[in-house]
Amino acid sequence: MAAEQTSVLVVGGSLTGLASVVFLAWHGVPVTLVERHPDLLMHPRLRGVSPRTVEAFRQVGLEPAVREASFAPAETFEWVLIRAETLADAQYASPTEEEGDPNPAGTTPCSFGPIDQDQLELLLRARARELGADVRFSTELTSFEQDDDGVRALLRDRRGGEAYEARADYLIAADGGSSPVREHLGIEVEGPGALFHLVTALVDADLTPATRGREVAIAYLQRPQPYTTLMAHDDFGRRWVFSTGYAPDQESLEDFTDERVADMVRAAAGLPDVKVTLRPQIPGTDRKIFGFSIGAQVAREYRRGRVFLVGDAAHLMPPTGGLNGNTGVQDAHNLAWKLAAVLRGDAGPELLHSYHDERHATGHLTMGQAFARFGARMGPGAQVPLLEYSAVSMGYQYRSSAVLGAAEDASPLPQGELAGQPGTRAPHVPIRTRGKEISTIDLYGQDFVLLAGAEADGWLEAARTSAADLGVPVRCYRLGAQDDDGDTGVVGVVGVVGSDGAVGLDGADAGVDIGARHGLRPDGALLVRPDGVVAWRCADAAENPGAELSRVLRAVLARG
Repeated sequence: MAAEQTSVLVVGGSLTGLASVVFLAWHGVPVTLVERHPDLLMHPRLRGVSPRTVEAFRQVGLEPAVREASFAPAETFEWVLIRAETLADAQYASPTEEEGDPNPAGTTPCSFGPIDQDQLELLLRARARELGADVRFSTELTSFEQDDDGVRALLRDRRGGEAYEARADYLIAADGGSSPVREHLGIEVEGPGALFHLVTALVDADLTPATRGREVAIAYLQRPQPYTTLMAHDDFGRRWVFSTGYAPDQESLEDFTDERVADMVRAAAGLPDVKVTLRPQIPGTDRKIFGFSIGAQVAREYRRGRVFLVGDAAHLMPPTGGLNGNTGVQDAHNLAWKLAAVLRGDAGPELLHSYHDERHATGHLTMGQAFARFGARMGPGAQVPLLEYSAVSMGYQYRSSAVLGAAEDASPLPQGELAGQPGTRAPHVPIRTRGKEISTIDLYGQDFVLLAGAEADGWLEAARTSAADLGVPVRCYRLGAQDDDGDTGVVGVVGVVGSDGAVGLDGADAGVDIGARHGLRPDGALLVRPDGVVAWRCADAAENPGAELSRVLRAVLARG
């Protein structure tokens, strides 16, 4: 039997694996995902996605669905975190951490997305299939090997089917914190490692006599033991996610019977007689209890040959702040456009080195911040100063061969300081085009984008000739340009596809200087990658813009 063929094989069908498939398929990459479990885990886990993650989902058309499936309106939602002995305590304390506003006004067109991970995974799976991806559950990777031409994988249908072979150009490991793929490759991890283990259950229990009308999103409790949490899973105080620590070397998950867990919930709530019912967490099964490792570690390598690590396989962080899951989605977002560019022939394979260089440093930064927040909420943590949440989730700065002219200081920037610096996420500015208001964020996704000042004709011509020379489409936008009606011109693409025209962009608010918000003078230009990160900037004119932009594109795309 001939081996199946695909461009990218993704191993692991949870949040990061599904996000990888969606981003790849949206870029037109043939992709197959395999997941050993029979279905998705119906456990909320990550309870919300950051504005930067929503921006990534906005690119692929998922933002409206995320809003529709959210458990609260994004505009009014607020996390209410408390600390107490039990949920029934007369007074609650608040964690001491100060994260800052996760969505500072005017910095992004997207709000925080208050959506449970299980609901988000349903949306991602549906979108992946809609985009033509091959998503297979009850299918496990049993072995793989790689060579200069690709990856050979042996897959097995766990529903009784035989093993079969698949060939892929690349493999993405999204197979969790214990990652068998990472172990097989011999990639070591660094950091504090496993902190403790959690046993968790989804329970129905009316705990309103304990909360007594007080709003609670997450409660960090000392009963029945430290590191116990109750997380609200509805608006009525009758469905909760219960978690507490356990020692897997001393007891197994099978030791946690329904009645034992129910007693632990009663102790945590401070309601000894409340009725507690456990719910199955995987459809079609009776799995009610799951175990998770809480740790802080980062893989020393995010790539080995043709295999890439994303999500928990690459980094494990305490769940405080939801940083780990959001970081995993952004791993996938960073990697997808690069794989697509290499597979299309737009970029050289050396571009893929930049994935480790960019995301490994970001993983270390974010792990330290998640660990510090864990300490603020639940006990002693890393001695790391807490940074503003938006700086951690969106203000990271990349240093790699796919960014030219980045500053030496790679410290994350608060959102108000993002102004088109190379290596940072391009700033959000409201603009007008074709009679409607959008964001500059909406200009990015499929292709490279050149933003040119109102007097930057030389840069626009340079983009046209460089794109044609390399065979790579570059979308061009002239900042501040208007047509006779005060609106923008017709959308055009210069390079190997589309027309010769550049689109005019005007600020949605009178007096807004879009170029200045990007650090440009009227004769300057800035190049933005498909993931919305600034690849290069020239604040003003150059002596030979054609030669300069050709050099930039060749360097960023590893074209020699």
